[in-house]
Amino acid sequence: MNFLRRISTRRLLSICALALVLVIGGTAVALATSGGGPKPPAKPLANAVHDALEAPSVPGISAEVHFTNNLIDASSLEGKDPILAGATGRLWASPAGGGKLRLELQAEESGNDSQVLIEGSHFQVYDGTSETVYEGTLPEEEDEGGEGAIPSIAKIQQEIDHLGKHVELSGAIPSDVAGKAAYTVQAAPSHDGGLLGRVELAWDAINGIPLRAAVYSSESSSPVLELEATGVSFESVSESVFDISPPAEAKVIDLSPAEVKGPHGNPTKAVGAAAVGAAVDFPLAAPQSLAGLPQSEVRAIEVDGKTAALVTYGKGLGGIAVIESKSEPAGEEAGGEEGELGLPKVVIGDVKGEELDTALGSALRFSREGVDYIVIGSVPPAAVEAAARGL
Repeated sequence: MNFLRRISTRRLLSICALALVLVIGGTAVALATSGGGPKPPAKPLANAVHDALEAPSVPGISAEVHFTNNLIDASSLEGKDPILAGATGRLWASPAGGGKLRLELQAEESGNDSQVLIEGSHFQVYDGTSETVYEGTLPEEEDEGGEGAIPSIAKIQQEIDHLGKHVELSGAIPSDVAGKAAYTVQAAPSHDGGLLGRVELAWDAINGIPLRAAVYSSESSSPVLELEATGVSFESVSESVFDISPPAEAKVIDLSPAEVKGPHGNPTKAVGAAAVGAAVDFPLAAPQSLAGLPQSEVRAIEVDGKTAALVTYGKGLGGIAVIESKSEPAGEEAGGEEGELGLPKVVIGDVKGEELDTALGSALRFSREGVDYIVIGSVPPAAVEAAARGL
């Protein structure tokens, strides 16, 4: 399955960044498996990656999975989100249509579903607990030498050396994953990593398919998130598996840049405080700095069919993002009643907000004067609280 093995570094990093945002929001997973099979022979990382790219393609992937979550201390929450207690599910992947992937998790206690669907460059995540859909478009792939071209070992080593300037990389560690010989690589941010400690990725030594990924915080030696495959099959997957849609009443948050009318009536992407301020129908809060971090970007996005704003501060995973949207009627009084999870309360000026503190970051939401705010980052709660008070 070439699209899983040959995904560009740019797109892979985009998917990882998306995953981190969803982790903090309570809708994310990491893939992990273990077993008692043989280990492959030791070899340099560049050689292991090259061999994985050259491996024969598989027609599809089907896997049964079990999800455990150590991201949040559930005992500190009011009420209970069933996903925090555990979930079972399935994963499917197919090379058709530029690459498709579907992950379905079903909470063991309530039966609420969470779905992740990637089709080509489009992604969609449905959180059944809050009945919210997050969707958007991944960055386009750059032309890296022609479609289907496999880089040489020297070229791969060059890319590893370049990546090593920003990330601390291990070599290819011979591993045993789900009874299969595999190689594991560990990557830790050199700087601007926020609360992220490291990630691990393992792939089958024979066919190059990713088999394991784990996320660790900077304060724990155990994985924060783990999704274990209890059975894997490399066979064709029916196209009907990917024909899914969330409930019609679900709230939709489009994370792609929103299109607005340009000066000549043509659609354009609203970027920058002035353009975004003119595109939204509420007062935009976009100070030049927040919680000691400089503003990095202001852009229009779409939340539930309406133009909203995304303002980011700082660089890397240690940055902070602010999502601003117009409140629904009585929205300032309805905070915290979506889903089954009662979050701890925090005071922001003269209003109350709800705060989610996780091992990988924090999120805070509050409403004020007809505007809903979500402040999120791979930072401690004090940092998002300081940012919220600066809006």
